[in-house]
Amino acid sequence: MPFVKKKYFVKEKQKALFYLMNEFNYPQREAQRYISKGRILVNGEKMLKTAGEIEGEIEFIYFEPITKGLIPTYVEEQFVVFDKPSGVLVHPQTKATPYSLIDELKNQFGMDANIGHRIDQETSGLVLCSTNKSSEREIKMMFQERDMKKKYLALVHGEFKEEAIVEAPLLRAQDESAVVRMVVKVHESGKASKTSFKPLKYFKDKDMTLIECSPHTGRQHQIRVHLFHVKHPIVGDPIYGQSNEDMVKFLDRELTPADRVRKSGATRLLLHACELEFELYDKVYNIKSNVNFEDVCFNHLECE
Repeated sequence: MPFVKKKYFVKEKQKALFYLMNEFNYPQREAQRYISKGRILVNGEKMLKTAGEIEGEIEFIYFEPITKGLIPTYVEEQFVVFDKPSGVLVHPQTKATPYSLIDELKNQFGMDANIGHRIDQETSGLVLCSTNKSSEREIKMMFQERDMKKKYLALVHGEFKEEAIVEAPLLRAQDESAVVRMVVKVHESGKASKTSFKPLKYFKDKDMTLIECSPHTGRQHQIRVHLFHVKHPIVGDPIYGQSNEDMVKFLDRELTPADRVRKSGATRLLLHACELEFELYDKVYNIKSNVNFEDVCFNHLECE
């Protein structure tokens, strides 16, 4: 588990802030953040004041990254690209999250490495990560200026006959009675959103099409919602095209693999980030996934 709680003995009374900085070599800002989040416990109680003093036995909760041996797709001195498996979170949701991509990144490249952008837990594919604070700033600026081009592959229901551009504004669910707050919908008061789609291969026996997706904006669930909007939902999508009851079952992990295949068509969301193109440090990079996504798709259309 990446978040661990260990006991330490502080011999001389001192400020908790200085203790973390001296004993663990944390920068001041990071040490302050740990304290403000209640990561130091004295007699079982969280100590939240950065000016607070500690002495004797304390408990400290901190992030200890683990590895499952995920090999990076591409490595440079300033950045690295991982091919994230479907089902793996980019960041831990809670302290109890057993494993996420940032575990792998920090375990292999050090605690200053960081995730450059997010993709959904169910989506697989390429994720750009910085390996130090300097490249983290450069990558963050690149995303703010929208200088990153991404391509995805998706298997969708039905025959997607020709290239199309979908421009439909997206809005997160605001209704307090909404069963699932994470749902995004097409709505005139939403944020401008644009995605290009290109059919690659139609599987007549399955009535499914493999398509290439190029988002021009970066809204949450953008590709999924735009495809659902044009009546070609992604195979395996447990949210868009499903009833509220089934959405809740999925989120509560109560939907069996067999039920998911029967209702959505696959055991996972068949969406894969397959290509990244960007310029960093005066060099243009075009990085492609090594995953054979067509094979992946057909391996997930049935339960094992």
